Amino acid sequence: MRGRAGTGTAPRIACLAAFVACAAAAVAGQGGGASTVASGSAPATVQSLHVQGNVWMLVGGGFVNAAVQIGSDGVLVVDTMTDALAEPMLAEIKRLAGDKPIRWIVNTHPHPDHTGGNAKVAAAGRSIIAGNFAGQAGQAAANFAQIIAHENTGNRLAAIQPALPVHATPAETFFGTRHEFFFNDEAVQLIHVPNAHSDGDVMVFFRKSDVLAAGDLYVNSTFPVINTAQGGSIKGVLAALNTIIDVTVPRRKQEGGTFVISGHGRLADEADVVEARDMSTIIRDRYAEAVKKKQTLAQAKAARLVRDYEGRYGAAQGFWTTDAFVEAVYRTIGGPLAKEGQ
Repeated sequence: MRGRAGTGTAPRIACLAAFVACAAAAVAGQGGGASTVASGSAPATVQSLHVQGNVWMLVGGGFVNAAVQIGSDGVLVVDTMTDALAEPMLAEIKRLAGDKPIRWIVNTHPHPDHTGGNAKVAAAGRSIIAGNFAGQAGQAAANFAQIIAHENTGNRLAAIQPALPVHATPAETFFGTRHEFFFNDEAVQLIHVPNAHSDGDVMVFFRKSDVLAAGDLYVNSTFPVINTAQGGSIKGVLAALNTIIDVTVPRRKQEGGTFVISGHGRLADEADVVEARDMSTIIRDRYAEAVKKKQTLAQAKAARLVRDYEGRYGAAQGFWTTDAFVEAVYRTIGGPLAKEGQ
């Protein structure tokens, strides 16, 4: 059955071990590769793995993921990593795609670890501009790849100071829940889930290749990242994970089928997302009960209601700690916004 976790644990572990071995072999052999550009004292490296169909997963610096779709129409890039990773990213795209031009960039959300390379990656691309729009945009507009994003992401990128170059911000935005177009002989669907990781996130589904690039709507290296300052919420995260489960279809024994490229972490499939959804649901319910009992934030943290998941997803330091996750969940459920110690 779809959307069910905990089926066939032993076969699943064996399948995962085989998949990891295959992925490592692919990166070392014909299925993948890496491009490195020196940046200060440490080299910035971007590695690639062919997922399936027209789609490759790119891993930058070992911490952030992107995707490329390559075909006869050119290259579509999902997220551009950081400014420091843009050049090795472009080198790896060129290694994979040869002289095929980068035509489109999709920003899944506005955060700089996914959009910091916008200016360099867009400048390396080319657009086809014709008809009446050619006169309005000017010939120079054809010298860049065009960026697509949700309207909220576009607004946030446009508000950055100092201002980004025009070509580093979206040329096309949408404000509904779906945006679709056809590229490289397959349908590409941009699916917006409001108020999840932020208020402008989209996932990108390549229908023919059967690969979904989730951006930070799904990560598997930490607890779900919820940016409350930009409208994120645990309710939205759960909606996003359930949407991914609705889109994906597994193969035998819940393995493979539709692959999911996480914003951070390893390549996944539906069963992995189901585990993340179930974990997030359990944690949401635990803190909803704490709110019902009128526990303060300090009391909720002291109770360590996520301790059974901390070994896998938790962190005491870094960008996204266990405490930061707990506070985001508690606040977006509607708990008392008590200061620590009260």
